[in-house]
Amino acid sequence: MTKIAFIGAGSLGFTAGLVRDILTFPLLQDATLSLMDINQERLDFSLKAVTKLIEAGKYPAKVEATLDRAQALKGADVVLTTILSGSTEVWRHDIEIPKKYGVDINVGDTRGPSGIFRFLRTLPDMQAIVRDMEKYCPNAVLLNYTNPMAMLCAALQRETFIPVTGLCHSVQGTAMMLAEWIGAPYEEITYTCAGINHMAWYLDYKWDGKDAYPLIYKAITEREEVYNEEQVRNEVFLALGYYITESSGHNSEYNWWFRKRPDLIEKYCTHGTGWNPGEYAYILKEYQKTEKTWKDGVGTGKSLNWPSGLGAKGNPGVAGLVKQLPGSVGYVELIYAVSNNMPVANIRNKSGTFITPSIESVSLAADTELPGHTRVSITDTAAEDGYPISGFTWLIFYKEQKYDGRGLAKARQLMDLVWWVTHDGQELAEPLHYAPLPEEAVRKAETVIKSTVYGGKPILK
Repeated sequence: MTKIAFIGAGSLGFTAGLVRDILTFPLLQDATLSLMDINQERLDFSLKAVTKLIEAGKYPAKVEATLDRAQALKGADVVLTTILSGSTEVWRHDIEIPKKYGVDINVGDTRGPSGIFRFLRTLPDMQAIVRDMEKYCPNAVLLNYTNPMAMLCAALQRETFIPVTGLCHSVQGTAMMLAEWIGAPYEEITYTCAGINHMAWYLDYKWDGKDAYPLIYKAITEREEVYNEEQVRNEVFLALGYYITESSGHNSEYNWWFRKRPDLIEKYCTHGTGWNPGEYAYILKEYQKTEKTWKDGVGTGKSLNWPSGLGAKGNPGVAGLVKQLPGSVGYVELIYAVSNNMPVANIRNKSGTFITPSIESVSLAADTELPGHTRVSITDTAAEDGYPISGFTWLIFYKEQKYDGRGLAKARQLMDLVWWVTHDGQELAEPLHYAPLPEEAVRKAETVIKSTVYGGKPILK
């Protein structure tokens, strides 16, 4: 039986994700998972999350939790490190001091002045861990998720006989993102990826055995929303012809051209729509927010309101996760389920009727009494034949369109577009597997559109 020790198990996202992946391997499904952290509260939450994963998958694995690192390491075959040395009150100086001297940093956990500061602060803790490994589990392998990955692994490899390897999850996440861009089921994607931490490249990326790079190029160059999702990474791809792992924010630090002037940061690192486009101190701000709110969703006490289910990125990620866990149920968009011939479930609505998800049943969900302002949820609709997991898509715009030097022509163009979307554009909904608006919703939309004014006067009559 394999023993896997998690040092820094209070890193909730990493621990839950790693355990989920580990338990998909038959040889590891009876492993002993030893969780260790210096924060009792976070350790307790991780223990509950891992226990839930084991119970949900009906795995024979065992889980234990301890504040004692030596106890966690004794007899371990594999050790995973996901530690953070110092709180954000310490970490913030890595970001803020360089900013005073004109170095604008997005993450700061890999290279540059912030990466070096972080390395010098983290290395002593990592050295202490490998010293304990030499004593309590000398035959174990260390798999390190702690950054700066390259600096820490290189330093440890120079001073211990323990095998040290660095790992990162960005390869799988990017592969799923690319599959979604080209409309491919993730299970039909194969790839070869190689490189260094945070900078690995898809040497080939294939859909059903065929090169998918032409489709990726087409999506990036012809669909504005795809280009805008990862502006820095897409620019790197267009220049070099291969796609790179890790976020645009990270890559803007590895290719400093994107951050060398304020105008370049504004152009490439500010307006991206994907995770971490590259704004200043993005990850620091996220950690600061999480430090204050991480337990809000589950509460405290003897009976925790732990969120149900497991998360995955996008439709392909959810579909892939469902296939890994026998008996599990996932939620994807109707268009994805239909285009990929996925089995779907009938869901009981408020009227007690079991409804099959379809274009018709989603439209019927919206065919109910709507307030004049249209701000309403149709989830668990009162419509007798409506599908209960349905929702509107809203367009939000100012009622008074005369602002910030905006001209009447631009305001009228916007209203013409919105009118087209809610009228003639509805003819395109069904072929794309989206539900057209019912007549009642269209009438309410007309009222809202016609109430929009420019300088107090109606734009459309």
